[in-house]
Amino acid sequence: MICDCVDVTLTPTGAVRASPESRSTTTAVALGLGAVLGVGVLLGPATATALAGRPALPAVLLAALTALCCAFSSADQHRVDPGAGGGYGHVRNHLGAWPARIGGSAFLVGRAGVAAALAAAFAEHVFPDQRWTAALAVLGGTAALGAAGLRWSTRASRVAAAFVVVVLLLVVLLCFSVAPPPAAPPAPDTPAELVGAAGLMVVAFTGFERITAPVAGDPVFSARRLRVAVPVLVGITLLVVLGVLAALQHQLGTARLALSPAPLRDATNAADAAWLVPLVQFAAGVAAVSALHALFAGNRRTLAAMAGNGDLPPRLAAARRPWRLDLLTAAGAVLALVLLTPAQALAVGACGTLFHHAFSNAAARILLQEDHTWPLRTACAGLGLSVLLAMSLPVHALLVTFSAVAAGTALTGLCSALGVRRRARLVSSAAPPPGTSGTAGS
Repeated sequence: MICDCVDVTLTPTGAVRASPESRSTTTAVALGLGAVLGVGVLLGPATATALAGRPALPAVLLAALTALCCAFSSADQHRVDPGAGGGYGHVRNHLGAWPARIGGSAFLVGRAGVAAALAAAFAEHVFPDQRWTAALAVLGGTAALGAAGLRWSTRASRVAAAFVVVVLLLVVLLCFSVAPPPAAPPAPDTPAELVGAAGLMVVAFTGFERITAPVAGDPVFSARRLRVAVPVLVGITLLVVLGVLAALQHQLGTARLALSPAPLRDATNAADAAWLVPLVQFAAGVAAVSALHALFAGNRRTLAAMAGNGDLPPRLAAARRPWRLDLLTAAGAVLALVLLTPAQALAVGACGTLFHHAFSNAAARILLQEDHTWPLRTACAGLGLSVLLAMSLPVHALLVTFSAVAAGTALTGLCSALGVRRRARLVSSAAPPPGTSGTAGS
């Protein structure tokens, strides 16, 4: 019997939750950082710089503000209605079935893009000579661990987050302390793309749901804790991302950074610190795997909720068969990995995530009319910023996201209609023939 999920590295999903003593603000921030620090620091700096140049730095501030509003809404929704099943459930309960199908499809599309970008960033940093094999292996390994019922414990998340932050701090200090090599003229800045870069960098904060809307087996934090933990989490992530982005732009220059598939590794090499490269690679691997585990867990809950409501085949909701849910998540990520470049996958992931948050904030605006921890205006701001940033992303990301969300919405609607017809046939076949009851009574 597992006595405490804090005292082991990996624990079954059904293990007891962390003891109340471990549910401190520090624990909440550490858990959040383990889920957040992933693609935003591994691939985000290069993609945002390629889009906007040096204005990518102030764009991170706008992304942080959007994420903060969305995190407030998520925390309040889970506090008021913890059994809804995540953002999809809240949208279904308060906006209706079709908005929930659209928002749920956007969530899954966004997570598929983010997972593909994470796998690609992992492969580029850790196994650059075997990119495809490494990317597929990390996706398959994460799915296998999730299907086996294993997850990152609180202690493992703390250690992983601390290690990644320390290594990133070393990289930042190294990049600023060593003069950059002569570089080509910088790429032209495009301030008009600042909002689009902010939309891309929202993925740097994706994962806050691990503390604002925890899945089964994760610690649940009180509203009092989250009032402090959520702003601290977003603030620390903001400082880390800004520091890494500024350091990489300083050491590599905007032109070279925009073309770098593995900016942390390339910046370390450019600073003539080959001794640090293995540590950077290991930290990149830890960050990617930790973020992927949190992503798969969130997808598992959303898929189960959709199956439970009839928007997906009901057999997917079987508690003893989570491998089907993880297989679907891995399949979506592999499809995005095959069809899109890492930068395109990141843009699609950001677009889908933002549209999901738009629906989630709209539901929060209705749910929290009477009972809310943060000002209700945060839900309105989160809705407006999510739509603005999503519509400012590159056109190809919008087209791919709209097409995938439309297909997902149509598929979920078809599953629901088939389920209704199936239940109607079962009811009609079980009902006695007309006149039978009257004959028996006479």
